[in-house]
Amino acid sequence: MRGVTPINPQKKIEADSNPVKESDYYEGERLTHLLDLIQRGIETFKLSNVNSLPEKIWLKKQIAIGINEVTRVLERMKSNTTDQQQNPRPPPVQLQVVIVVADCKPRTLTKHIPNLAASRNVPVLYIRDNKRASLRLGELVKLKTALAIGVKARGNDLNLILQQILTRDS
Repeated sequence: MRGVTPINPQKKIEADSNPVKESDYYEGERLTHLLDLIQRGIETFKLSNVNSLPEKIWLKKQIAIGINEVTRVLERMKSNTTDQQQNPRPPPVQLQVVIVVADCKPRTLTKHIPNLAASRNVPVLYIRDNKRASLRLGELVKLKTALAIGVKARGNDLNLILQQILTRDS
């Protein structure tokens, strides 16, 4: 077995982990402000849309809700490393931002999302609120709980509000 380098599993874990600084988390008053702004954007868009769809259908068109749907949309988006000739058609949906509950248990449920989002140039906002973040994120999308949501880039008021938040925090 000459020439074979043993794999150090500890190194692999460190390489896969995406370190998040304490300032990257939205919690407390900052979290309340973020969720209020998003809620206001949702309400404004719904009011301005005269022939509106039922609320659940409208939310589904604007927001990818849940870990599976966020993952699915991210996987369909073009990766930074993908050649344009390989897939000339743009994906049907682009995500503007992904919001992930940071204090979910087990952590492995959402662990893949930050790396996948980074490979698609989609910013990730982490929220935590003493084990209540999933409840608060769920309230935003009219569900009991949600561990992850992805806001679809549709060019509406919600996207403008989130763009302001992202540029202010960067």
